[in-house]
Amino acid sequence: MELNLNGMTTERRNPRTMQLDMMSELEIVTAMNDEDARVPLAIAKKLPEIAQAARWAVEAFEQGGRLFYMGAGTSGRLGVLDAAECPPTFGVDPGMVVGLIAGGEEAFIKAVEGAEDSVQLAEDDLRSHNLTSKDFVVGIAASGRTPYVLGGLAYARSVGCRTAAIACNPGSAVGKAADLAIEVEVGPEVLTGSTRLKSGTAQKLILNMISTTSMVRTGKAYQNLMVDVMQTNEKLHTRAENIVMDATGVERAEARAAIDAAGGSVKCAITMLLANCTAAEAQSRLDAANGHVRTAIGL
Repeated sequence: MELNLNGMTTERRNPRTMQLDMMSELEIVTAMNDEDARVPLAIAKKLPEIAQAARWAVEAFEQGGRLFYMGAGTSGRLGVLDAAECPPTFGVDPGMVVGLIAGGEEAFIKAVEGAEDSVQLAEDDLRSHNLTSKDFVVGIAASGRTPYVLGGLAYARSVGCRTAAIACNPGSAVGKAADLAIEVEVGPEVLTGSTRLKSGTAQKLILNMISTTSMVRTGKAYQNLMVDVMQTNEKLHTRAENIVMDATGVERAEARAAIDAAGGSVKCAITMLLANCTAAEAQSRLDAANGHVRTAIGL
């Protein structure tokens, strides 16, 4: 069957950039900036759906489940990127947020021919991660019709998972295949069909919202501070000290001493200082509060 892309907004020509090849450098980047400015406005219309996806991620985490992102090409890479950034930012296990890209890790830097057209490959990828009904699967496809994503959503639903789909075309196939459709219509691209542009920007912003919101709601922040940040280099050691200082008002030496006493845990150090207790008691409070610093301080 011949694939018809004509009805997709993401495949249409943009009337504002019809003379793109005749524009100067400044005119091109200005046009791109103007088009990019339309993305947040389109996303604003879908905030309730994005919030629902974040809530489902929270509920998955609370019952020991995971968040899966599935996509091909740019969409898949964005999912893998968001998943990869969760462990250092929020101190979570790498298996808590999983990014799957059609064709596997190799496809992150080089296209794997035919991978995105395989429905079976998606099921195989999810089976290899022992998908269960506790998990939450988010399919990402700018076009809204990627077979790999459709296959993943179908298998996830058969297992009993909640599912959501992120697309940039209204009435998308992936939206219809999921429990929740997040369809953000950003309009035609500056360069016709190049969905790594506005569509990719929209997807990145939405993934930022889902992961950050779900992590904050599960206790990974105190105020607006990353209290579970991993200290894997000198910059992050300093950031950890700054976080403790900002949260408690102590000087750097006291912040570092508290972090050391807490076994490197920023969250525990903050709780120690604000609750005026030992590291052991601070950790006990945090355990009782399911990791929420604000609740632990009040216990």
